[in-house]
Amino acid sequence: MPWNSSKSKPDTDAYAKLSASIKAGELERCYIFHGPERYLLERGISDLRAFLCPDGSSSFNYRRFEGDSLDLFDIKEAVNTFPMFAEKTLIEIHDFDIFKASNNENIRDILLDLPDYICLVFSYDTKAFKPDKRLKLNKEILELSCELEFAAQESKKLSRWIIKHFKDAGRDITPADSEYLAFITDGLMTNLRGEIEKVAAYTRTEMVTRKDIDAVVTPTLDAISFHLTDAILNKNHKQALKLLDELFQMRESPHMLIGSISKSMRQLLAARVCLERKMSQHDFMEISSVKPFPAEKLMKSARNSALADCRRYVLACSETAQELNSMREPESRLTELVTRLALG
Repeated sequence: MPWNSSKSKPDTDAYAKLSASIKAGELERCYIFHGPERYLLERGISDLRAFLCPDGSSSFNYRRFEGDSLDLFDIKEAVNTFPMFAEKTLIEIHDFDIFKASNNENIRDILLDLPDYICLVFSYDTKAFKPDKRLKLNKEILELSCELEFAAQESKKLSRWIIKHFKDAGRDITPADSEYLAFITDGLMTNLRGEIEKVAAYTRTEMVTRKDIDAVVTPTLDAISFHLTDAILNKNHKQALKLLDELFQMRESPHMLIGSISKSMRQLLAARVCLERKMSQHDFMEISSVKPFPAEKLMKSARNSALADCRRYVLACSETAQELNSMREPESRLTELVTRLALG
């Protein structure tokens, strides 16, 4: 008999929502887990296992399937198997494309008759979650499921999480430096766990400093580009070229580099426009989707930059991006751009 989940829309606080459902003992029959924050996604699956199958993978009421080689008959057989000495059977299916044309009709039919003693979880990791919502079958699958998107956490929550994990490692870190660590990495708990362990092992004092972070953490492309923008605005030509060289050493394509530098310059222009319109840092963050640490720096830089100069920086980056398509040595053109902006 058809049923509809009241939780079919993506939720950026997916883990908290799932935890509340587990605590209340009110689970959906079918979940779809996806999103970049693998740490919370995997923790969510682990919590479900602990709740429904205390004996773990040895439980009679636990089934796990992997990949596109999975036979749909195996799913049908699993969902029709009654649990033993328990209320529900947990079935995990990892990286199986339920929206594929050869699968979606069968999956829809399985979900339409899914017994209430089943908790079925489709989890996406190596396979992208990209349902074509224009197709009726895919829309029906989503309506019959509880889709939870485990998204990157907002800054305050992530900062508290970083501080707690440093505390667990016997170290302290200020909120400002925790935000800095999140900024120079990808801001995902999955990768931050390893970076926290490295920094905690490296520092010789109880309090972690920004110098400790910079010593062992490799910043992302966008983080280096942001620092490069800062050096340009401070007219620090040598530092700007040093950072550009770091970008070259990352072996990213010149088009990727100019794209990242252009992004930082556009954010600076947006910050300057916000100041022109008497808007706050919070307004700027809302409009530009910039997090607190870079937002504060960008607003400070924007206060010291004329609107005309900010526009000139963006236009120069745009012109350079177009020229790179026809150049044999695009690195030299990027060097010329950075030099011109830093000295001009």
